[in-house]
Amino acid sequence: MKVFVYGGSGLVGGYLVKELQKKGHEVFAGSRKPEAQTKETNLNWVVADSKDPKKGIEILESVDAAFFLSPPGETNQYEILSPWIEKAKQVGLKKIVLMTAMGVDHAPPEAPFRKTEILLEGSGLSWNIIRPNWFMQNFHTFWIAGIKQDQKIYFPGGNANVSFIDARDIASVASVLLTTNDFQKQALTLTGKESIDHYQVAKHLSSVSGKNIEYNDVDPKVFENSLVSAGLSKDYAAFLVMIAGALKEGFSAPILDTVKKITGNDPISFQKYAEDHASAWK
Repeated sequence: MKVFVYGGSGLVGGYLVKELQKKGHEVFAGSRKPEAQTKETNLNWVVADSKDPKKGIEILESVDAAFFLSPPGETNQYEILSPWIEKAKQVGLKKIVLMTAMGVDHAPPEAPFRKTEILLEGSGLSWNIIRPNWFMQNFHTFWIAGIKQDQKIYFPGGNANVSFIDARDIASVASVLLTTNDFQKQALTLTGKESIDHYQVAKHLSSVSGKNIEYNDVDPKVFENSLVSAGLSKDYAAFLVMIAGALKEGFSAPILDTVKKITGNDPISFQKYAEDHASAWK
């Protein structure tokens, strides 16, 4: 199969590209700077730029299936992805998988992510929507500065449990959905196999790094300001504060068996994630 992956050099996209290559599919990976990416067999880098949403969409004329996500840091998901979904409709793609986020099904229809889902659901194409919970990988990307500088996880999550998911599991699910028709026209929420709070996360990170890492349940406003000073837009920082509020209320705690149902494998545990990325916190 020929598969297009939006955000092919990103976290989930990067893992997905590898999964598809491993299964022998030809991958067309979208990037703002395709010329800067390494060349490999069965991997073609093409242009896809969230700042110029229509650029590169003609690649969909040459593939069978496509994976779409909106890059982190952007709040206008509908503007970024709707031209791609419209083009997919026009060329009659065999399959589309769209990644949004856990809880999007409860958002109002005009919310950008939900609006994008609704566009896909009404497209007449074969589709899946995957809605992952909070990523484990946030602890060595988004929240790494506080851990490195102060040995503190700064996050306004209270003592709520979260069924964190590893981005590698999201990619495994996406690769199955893109290349089979087993679950078509279903929206699927993805979680890890255990639900833990941020105090337990701190213990895991401490045990693998040999450092004394602690969780600091910060005020949402302080959290928002720190995100803006780290370079995120005010809009996106406010969006993260809003979804962190839902987490604190317990909405991110449920555990579902979706990953195992689709891939046949148990989701990666938080302990395994921490061991695999221990060098990030040392």
